[in-house]
Amino acid sequence: MPWLDGQLHDGPIAPFDLTDRGLLLGDGVFDTALVLNGRVVFEAAHVGRLVGSAAALGFALEPKTVRAAMRAMAEGQTRAALRTTATRGSGPRGLRPPLEPHPRLLASAAPLHGPGSAFAPLSLHLTGIRRNDTSPASRHKTLGYLDAVLAAAEAARVGCDEAMFLNTSGQVACAGTGNLFAVFGEALVTPPLADGVLAGIVRGWILAEAPGLGLSVAERSIGPADLAEADALLVTNSLRLIAPVRALDARSYPGDHPTARRLADALRAAIAAETGRDPAPLGRDLA
Repeated sequence: MPWLDGQLHDGPIAPFDLTDRGLLLGDGVFDTALVLNGRVVFEAAHVGRLVGSAAALGFALEPKTVRAAMRAMAEGQTRAALRTTATRGSGPRGLRPPLEPHPRLLASAAPLHGPGSAFAPLSLHLTGIRRNDTSPASRHKTLGYLDAVLAAAEAARVGCDEAMFLNTSGQVACAGTGNLFAVFGEALVTPPLADGVLAGIVRGWILAEAPGLGLSVAERSIGPADLAEADALLVTNSLRLIAPVRALDARSYPGDHPTARRLADALRAAIAAETGRDPAPLGRDLA
């Protein structure tokens, strides 16, 4: 039952303007969030990021409308993946955005049944596709996700769960659907946004909370050679939460590093405080 421009629809098919720039040009942004017990985990951060990304692209979203759409989809969901999509709306032929855009907002939720992927180890494949750090779009969840789609297919062909991107300068950028952290003892390092990185919600949580857990954390460029020296690698996003990397192509990493375990325990506690549900059953945990 998707939500489109303030109305719920009974099925997955709803009327849509065929001149919408999101459909024709990928002119829009989206957000993915975890729902537990009818609550959007880190709701304020998700609303703020979607509104901020739309503003960066040059069109405005009302935070209260975004929040209403998310909550409408979260209601009654025990555990679900929530996607909220905003397009610039329709416009005349051509690339130039309309002077007065009329954005469209779409939200949908997909129930997550059975053992989930939260906290579960994964494997990465270094793709030959480069993340374009020169593009402002690299720092937002825009609708133009074809590079990630192709990289995901490439990773699957070689038996890996996710792709990992370098940027145009050959520095580590991110995983196909998440941020990357390298662990060196009790120190965490993650690439800066300027390297073509999305400001992930869980990434932001780690940057804010890690020092209080006795961990140091830094944003700085990471080269492929640095990954060989790391004690562990982590991929973070709003559904996986904190996923230890068990392998990057032929190189193996531990799936139960103490630093990853400390972060996972703290994140579980934060989610439980917000939603009233212990998120440990979400997946194969690290503890």
